[in-house]
Amino acid sequence: MTPPNTSHTLSTQSTTGKATDITVSGVELYFLPVTTRVPLKFGSETLSSVTCARVRISVEDRSGRKAEGWGETPLSVPWVWPSTISHRRRDLALRDFCEQLASAWSEFPGYGHAMEIGHEFQENTLPTLLAGFNRDCAPEERMPLLAGLVCCSPFDIALHDAYGNLHDRPIYDCYNAEFMNHDLSHYLGESDADGVDFAGKYPIDYMTDNVPEELPVWHLVGGVDLLDPSEMNGSIPLDGEPFLLEDWINRDGLQNLKVKLRGNDAEWDFDRLVQVGLIAAKHGSYTLSADFNCTVLEPAYVNGVLDRLSAEHPDIYDSILYVEQPFPYDLEANKIDVSSVSSRKPLLMDESAHNWQLVRLGRELGWTGVALKTCKTQTGAILTLCWAKAHGMSIMVQDLTNPMLAQIPHVLLAANAGTLLGVESNAMQFYPKASLPEAQVHPGLYQRREGKLDLRSIDGSGFGYRVQEISRELGEPAVRFGSFVID
Repeated sequence: MTPPNTSHTLSTQSTTGKATDITVSGVELYFLPVTTRVPLKFGSETLSSVTCARVRISVEDRSGRKAEGWGETPLSVPWVWPSTISHRRRDLALRDFCEQLASAWSEFPGYGHAMEIGHEFQENTLPTLLAGFNRDCAPEERMPLLAGLVCCSPFDIALHDAYGNLHDRPIYDCYNAEFMNHDLSHYLGESDADGVDFAGKYPIDYMTDNVPEELPVWHLVGGVDLLDPSEMNGSIPLDGEPFLLEDWINRDGLQNLKVKLRGNDAEWDFDRLVQVGLIAAKHGSYTLSADFNCTVLEPAYVNGVLDRLSAEHPDIYDSILYVEQPFPYDLEANKIDVSSVSSRKPLLMDESAHNWQLVRLGRELGWTGVALKTCKTQTGAILTLCWAKAHGMSIMVQDLTNPMLAQIPHVLLAANAGTLLGVESNAMQFYPKASLPEAQVHPGLYQRREGKLDLRSIDGSGFGYRVQEISRELGEPAVRFGSFVID
């Protein structure tokens, strides 16, 4: 395979390249705290609060025209950075790194398409910043790449939004030869042993032709969620929202349930899938996915749970659409042959899929699909989508419990990607009040009705946030660099 170009390729002159190219002229960073209504379990940790990083970026083109864009990502500490050090220390470190990124983005030189700028930042600037951040840290205190990507993502998302806003186009209309200086071979290489050739191809070539206005939605059955009234102990939040799984199914018309498992207790995992399957079956047709939480070390563990389901509860086994990330985050350090699992059910990478190169390695090890997340950057998600679809891999778009603005790029990625089935969306389960201002403008994105999300309120350029209509008080930014169109 011809290797992609990762050297500096952006034009530092305003007279070369396309007239549509942009450069960054200003960066603002805000931190928005959110508290969960019920705990959310990630692996061995339980989340009760999260800091959302919101970014505003100002850009200008070669003629001096200016626009700005917004991006947001929850800095979900247990998911991005599993560790024995305290949640508070990791949260503060993530915020600190976001501030360093804000400075670096504001100083990033050159003109280009949002994909080109985002790619070059991730290839050349982010690794240097992360290495410097970790230089004097003990091994257990070093921030992993996944955390670095999540910190980088609101800046990258805001850049894409600003690009679309400057050109008065939805951003998904800008991933083509009209706007991009380079085809996909610049990022992914020209051709490989599978006969895939990216020369002359652009991201638009791997998007769905018919973007849906509604998406089937997946509900997360968390590891500490209560399933039966007998499990209730009086500590239920009295906020008018559902609490038990059956109440959620009844109110939201749910048919698709993602089941969080332990990955280190096969009996519990089997029983959990059976319990959820039996509850769902009472309400008609349903689909499950099994998320083993990255804690499994041997394929035999997953195979044992699946084979027992197939023998004892074949209907529940048949309802499982795919298995998600049973094995550890670090794919390069855990090169496990997983083909025996994927011979039973589609097996999707999630936490391991930091970039398309790791997805390529995963495919060699037997993984058959990838769960995309905008929290690993819009640029990275698009490139991974293209590589995976070109190689026949299945696609899903998974949630990082995205509230507020973070929900909109998330669902747009799913709508344009052509997923196995809809999109996961669970912020309304864990912090429904956090998105009230955004829900006034986009009610169908923050409420699940008849088992779907309604995307029709998304309108206009960039990500179609309609941010000027949203009454969100942000307070003072944590840091601010450069100049903006609207102050």
